[in-house]
Amino acid sequence: MLFILKKATFGCLFYFTAMQQHKESFRIQSIVLITGLILMIVKFVAHLITGSNAILSDALESIINVAAGAFALYSIRMAGRPKDTNHPYGHGKIEFVSVGFEGGLIVLAAIYILFEAIHSFITPTSIQSLDIGIWLTFGSGIVNLILALILMHYGRKNNSNAMVADGKHLLTDTYTSAGLILGLVLVYFTNLLWIDSLVALLMGVVILVTGLKLIRHSLSGLLDEADEEIIKGIIVSLNEVRKPEWIDVHNLRVVKHGANYHIDAHVTLPWYWTLEKAHEELHNLEMIIEKHFNNETELFIHADPCVTTSCAVCELANCSERKEVFSNKIIWNLDSIITNQKHKLN
Repeated sequence: MLFILKKATFGCLFYFTAMQQHKESFRIQSIVLITGLILMIVKFVAHLITGSNAILSDALESIINVAAGAFALYSIRMAGRPKDTNHPYGHGKIEFVSVGFEGGLIVLAAIYILFEAIHSFITPTSIQSLDIGIWLTFGSGIVNLILALILMHYGRKNNSNAMVADGKHLLTDTYTSAGLILGLVLVYFTNLLWIDSLVALLMGVVILVTGLKLIRHSLSGLLDEADEEIIKGIIVSLNEVRKPEWIDVHNLRVVKHGANYHIDAHVTLPWYWTLEKAHEELHNLEMIIEKHFNNETELFIHADPCVTTSCAVCELANCSERKEVFSNKIIWNLDSIITNQKHKLN
């Protein structure tokens, strides 16, 4: 009964924390979306005033910012929905779709920007009121930087891929704005119009690379690519509290669903333990892993009984069933813990 109460308390705590994180993420993303709409208008006004191709490139990317921000807001709302019969793992995968959608829009915008930049080399256009354009671009760049840092902070805090991706996009937008300002200043003092086209061309390349990286990240999440950093963190936590009774841990897999994790693992325990004793030990192991993640985690830990060959790697002292003397300790690392192979020695 005590274990059930502990598990229920832990589950309620994680559920409450997850709900708070979801509400915070939704609120932050809403503010960013509204601010993005305002910045988009400011940038198009700057383009109408100056006629600069580089500023037009920045303004066009703002359309992507707004569209991606809106989809990220939707994905955060969708990811916060509880599990149901049709979605037993929840709705968190929608965040990876959001990242891919944003990356695709960025790639399309980059292609258009590159096309316009090359065209402007062939057919230059006049530029005026650059001083106003510079100040408007500078102001929007500062706001974008602040929004990017806020999104990345709360995205990592609340484990939201959509927010982190949107933050990285805005951070890239800030870098391109800095390059844009430098180019506009050079045009202002030299009156060399081709510099404006060159800046637009460089911005297009940077934006294209950002979009491709986001698409790559989206695909890795949708295909459940193993995140080595997360698994290494689990290994560190397990090694810190390792017990002799945990003869071996292997076949560990971590799948991310939005802000939540689904974890599978096999643990080798003494074969003569009662079912109650094995359940108690697996429960302790689950508590350790859940504390490591600090958000809702679903664990399926399979207990394997030890066999005769286990004795050589078992550190359990005074075991009445020991058949072989202890010879070597299994080192838990990335290579040994993720493979489905018992008693793998390094």
